[in-house]
Amino acid sequence: MDHYPLLDLFWTMLWFFLWIMWLFLLFKVIADIFRSDDLGGWGKAGWLILALLLPYIGALVYVIVRGGSMGKRDLKEAQERDAAFKAYVREAAAGGSDAKAPREGKHVDDLAKLAELKDRGAITEEEYQRAKTKLLV
Repeated sequence: MDHYPLLDLFWTMLWFFLWIMWLFLLFKVIADIFRSDDLGGWGKAGWLILALLLPYIGALVYVIVRGGSMGKRDLKEAQERDAAFKAYVREAAAGGSDAKAPREGKHVDDLAKLAELKDRGAITEEEYQRAKTKLLV
C-alpha cells in the first residue's frame, strides 16, 4: 500500500494555497481593470486580454506596472463609501419632523463629534460606546 509522506502533504497544501492566492490576485486585477478611470476602452481590453490569455504573466505585469495605483483606487473607493455612509446616516437622523426633532438634531451632532474623536484616535472604542449609550438613553 502506498503512503503519502507528511512532507508531500505539506508541499501539496502549499501549492494549493499559492494557487488560491493567485486566483484572488487575478480576480483583483480584473476588477481593477474594469473600475480604472484612467484607462480607455482599448487599454482595458488590452489588459483584460493579457490577463485572461496569459494569466500568470498578465497578472504579474499588471501588478508591476499599475500596482501602486491599485492601492490608491482602493483607498479612494473606501473613502467614498465611508463618506456616502456618513452622509446617509446624517440625512436619515436629521429627517425626523416631530416634536423631538430639535433634541434629536443635538444628538446627531454629538454622535458625529464622538465618531470624529474615535476616528482620530482621541477616544477608544470602549469610551465611544459608553458615550454613545449615554447619548441615546
